[in-house]
Amino acid sequence: MNDLTLIAASDARLPTDPFIGRHLIDGAWCDSIDGGSFDRHSPSHGILVSRSAQGTKADTDAAIASARAAFDSGVWSRISGKARATALLKVADLIEANVERIAILETLESGKPISQSRAEVSGAADLWRYAASLARTMHGDSHNTLGADILGVVIKEPIGVVSIITPWNFPFWILSQKLPFALAAGCTCVVKPSELTPSTTVMMGELLIEAGLPAGVVNIVLGHGQPVGARMATHDAVDMVTFTGSTAVGKHITAAASDTLKKVALELGGKNPQVIFPDADIDQAADAVTFGVYFNAGECCNSSSRIIVHRDVADALVEKVVALSRKVTFGDPLNPATQVGAIISADHQDKIDTYVKDAVAAGAEVCLGGAELNVPGLEGKFYQPTVVRNVTPDMPIAYEEVFGPVLSVLTFETMDEAIAMANNASYGLSAGVWSQNIDTCLEFSRRVQAGTVWTNTWMDGFPEMTFGGVKQSGQGREIGSYGLDEFLEVKSLVMRIGQTRAPWVRNG
Repeated sequence: MNDLTLIAASDARLPTDPFIGRHLIDGAWCDSIDGGSFDRHSPSHGILVSRSAQGTKADTDAAIASARAAFDSGVWSRISGKARATALLKVADLIEANVERIAILETLESGKPISQSRAEVSGAADLWRYAASLARTMHGDSHNTLGADILGVVIKEPIGVVSIITPWNFPFWILSQKLPFALAAGCTCVVKPSELTPSTTVMMGELLIEAGLPAGVVNIVLGHGQPVGARMATHDAVDMVTFTGSTAVGKHITAAASDTLKKVALELGGKNPQVIFPDADIDQAADAVTFGVYFNAGECCNSSSRIIVHRDVADALVEKVVALSRKVTFGDPLNPATQVGAIISADHQDKIDTYVKDAVAAGAEVCLGGAELNVPGLEGKFYQPTVVRNVTPDMPIAYEEVFGPVLSVLTFETMDEAIAMANNASYGLSAGVWSQNIDTCLEFSRRVQAGTVWTNTWMDGFPEMTFGGVKQSGQGREIGSYGLDEFLEVKSLVMRIGQTRAPWVRNG
């Protein structure tokens, strides 16, 4: 399409050799026991980006055994909060010192724009610093009203060994939503990144070693869900699994973990609505909708992939979103001016396109896009900015997660109708409401089924504000103080003061 804003291949220097990734087990880098490896080619540039060790069941068992031994030894779990916080703060400093090299590799493996990768990596340091503050301020409760001779104390202890399984769309950021909070709690960890984006997790391992974390506290196993992820979810020595990814895989992990009744925390899919009422600031709403659907090429669990807009302002809003969409820069992820990069894989691109074509066949109208995008000088897969209107709630594009740069437009007339449409999905991750009336915003926020609700904004996030979903968007919470609590067990200590307990068995 000639009316889109494209950025052709830049003159950025591409690496001539792939990044070599190995497992981190008990403080040492090692190849797979069987010598296996796998390659990752850039979805934007087609070059070989990385070659990684292919994890086996034996590699995974070794990593779990290392984490178990480190936890039981107390080398991390029983040191002071101050000591743990000091190490986490060192990691944060090291992240900031290595932003550029980490960001370049993340861009080449994921296809996301380099400016976004830089922001994610540098922003991750703040998550580590906030987790460090929690390590020092974690506390329980005391009860001194149980009687003159009884003192009750409720303490919080680390849950133990945690399996961390991360996705391909935000590999460094999502790892930083989990790992520093598990470490702040005193847990030890085994990490498996996605096989599509393994390398920045390996880089994180390098920083952890440089920061002085004891051997075995964090272990990394590269590879696929079978056998690595499956073993991490079922092993008896693992106390908890935290996973971010698709709802389908999350259900499998829950089922696999049930045999050992280990704790499971899940951050899964979303079909997140923004509801625009007629008194909304249409210009600001249109800009936020445009950002929400194209950020990370729509490959984001928080993508605002559907809007529910009042009929009185629907035409005006769609017109503005289409105009803004034409100005969004799509193209070479290594160009700092690019806002939207490549789709993660050809298979995923086909899935996105199928949703659009099926919607059209069912009566929807494509206002913009709806096809593959050819970027001059690049071999990768790109998809046009796409706006689909006349969508009805029964169309899959209205309630299933597309995970691409595709916006579905539905309309409403009453609050009840808007709420019904917003809740008409199996997901409940996030939602947004646009109105100048605080009563409207509060009523919507209380009635919508979502873990996060944004009012007159979209996707503002802070380490202090916890994140997670309801329904099939997951269970448990990440970041914030609630994110720390996920990695803690609560223990009650009931202590009698002095020899005041009357004997149960009486003599004589």
